[in-house]
Amino acid sequence: MSTPVAIHTLSGTSRLAGVMGWPVSHSKSPRLQGYWLAQYGVDGTYMPLPVAPENFAASVKSLRDLGFAGVNVTIPYKQAVFAVCDELTDRAKRIGAVNTVTFSPDGKIQGDNTDGFGFIENLRQYVPDIDFSSGPAVVLGAGGASRAVIVSLLDENCSQIRLTNRTASRAHELAREIGDDRITVVDWPIAKTSLCDAALLVNTTSLGMVGQPALEIDLGGLAQSAIVTDIVYAPLKTNLLLGAEARGNKVVDGLGMLLHQARPGFHRWFGVDPVVTSELREFVLSPV
Repeated sequence: MSTPVAIHTLSGTSRLAGVMGWPVSHSKSPRLQGYWLAQYGVDGTYMPLPVAPENFAASVKSLRDLGFAGVNVTIPYKQAVFAVCDELTDRAKRIGAVNTVTFSPDGKIQGDNTDGFGFIENLRQYVPDIDFSSGPAVVLGAGGASRAVIVSLLDENCSQIRLTNRTASRAHELAREIGDDRITVVDWPIAKTSLCDAALLVNTTSLGMVGQPALEIDLGGLAQSAIVTDIVYAPLKTNLLLGAEARGNKVVDGLGMLLHQARPGFHRWFGVDPVVTSELREFVLSPV
């Protein structure tokens, strides 16, 4: 007798969520959230939602009206969704982007940004004794990811952030927008003197990613006690991390930031606070 095929079915009270983008086929969120739904036996589903720009605002409201619990928002809608939200968290306002939308029982559309949360929790998972106030952090890059990283570091009482970017004017603009005197803009490429007493080095640029130019950096001035992390996760171990690891620094790859940033949304939509495990990492990275 053959073994019955496991079939996933939904009830009339299933919780619904998804990820909106254009395109959205690249997103790992359905695989990630689907793993948790199966692991915790949740009566719900999480689906990819490709939405053209001209339909975006109406689609968000339609999902609310259809009974969705919420959605993640990815490129190119992380700023556009501001105009659709009725309420924004303080961190979403400070970061200037929304990646997590929740539809409240009273019909309000609530926007949040969990990227900084994911960044901090990823570091805490692999370096449990990390003290963000122990010394300066050097942040490479001045894009949207950099802003989320910097805001989260400031909230963790980082004593100083040394920000550098290939286009210096963008780094100065970002520092002005955040408006915290703990941010200092330094030259690109980063000088050894800017690394010597740093406790944390973060790459938020696309340099070193598959298909992108290499990140050229001399780590000679960095103390071995410093932690090095890269938000890139393709490849999982970038040349920056390989070089830092070879000289004795603790390194943390970027996959965990993706996984941890998904936790708050899953908790709000499906009522479970999920755990990021090695098995989850392997599942998300494995071929579909």
